[in-house]
Amino acid sequence: MFIMNCLRVKALINNLVQLLKKFNVLESTDLIVMSETRGNRFCFAFDLEKSTNRFNWSVLSALVVTLCAIQPHFAQAGLFEDEDARKAILDMRQQIDEQKITQQRTDSAIEKIKHSMLDEASTLEGLRAEIATLRGEKDSLTKDISNTQRKLKDLMQTIEARFSALEPVKVTVDGVEVLVEQRERREFESALEKFKSGDFVSSTVAFNDFIHHYPLSGYRITSLFWLGNAQYATREYKDAMANFKMLISLDPKHLRAPEALLSISNCQLDLKDTKAAKKTLDELTKTYPDSEAAQAAKERLAKLK
Repeated sequence: MFIMNCLRVKALINNLVQLLKKFNVLESTDLIVMSETRGNRFCFAFDLEKSTNRFNWSVLSALVVTLCAIQPHFAQAGLFEDEDARKAILDMRQQIDEQKITQQRTDSAIEKIKHSMLDEASTLEGLRAEIATLRGEKDSLTKDISNTQRKLKDLMQTIEARFSALEPVKVTVDGVEVLVEQRERREFESALEKFKSGDFVSSTVAFNDFIHHYPLSGYRITSLFWLGNAQYATREYKDAMANFKMLISLDPKHLRAPEALLSISNCQLDLKDTKAAKKTLDELTKTYPDSEAAQAAKERLAKLK
């Protein structure tokens, strides 16, 4: 609005100047209008020396009055317009400053959020790495536990096998159930197998060792019987008779006792002691009359008469 008012005043002055020129009051060089604004004022310069003869003072007076009339109005309008402009500029500056502060705060908040997000991303990456490490350790521990469990199972099986080998077992020997160790059973069966194969010398040694190592074994009486038979086969008649007699003295009711008496009589006959043999056979028939050995004894007694 101020600029528009300035343009109007300028146009008014130019019209006055043109009017003065029309009436030959002023020439074009008589009046110089400077439209530069200085503190809401227009400056006018008159060159009166050049127009002294032709200057109409009444017209000039009218121009001065007109200028004086519009100058305060223009100055007042310019003053209000300058104040409004300054206020608008100040308001705009304040708004700009506030926007700058808001922008700075926003930028600062964004930077903090960025740093926070970077920290969280770094923390998350660290957690992921730690989780991966823990998973690896878990897999390793699971594998170790599996290997340990397998080794423990194998060890337990080995221990059980060893204890099973040491645990006594029940066996039936000559109609009697006895409890023997597994090693004890293997040694007895080995000695008996040697006898059955005809290796009487090795069988004699094996049964002697067995009786020495297992004096309380459930196989002992049976071992004495087979030892006596092995010795009889190798013609060790006296040793054989001693073992048969020991068998009968330890358990007279044993299943092998009748056979032991019959075997003693055989040894006595081989030693040419017929009298002793008859006595043994007679004892056999009286002590174990229902046994098969007693029937065999009766037949031999009949031949010896």
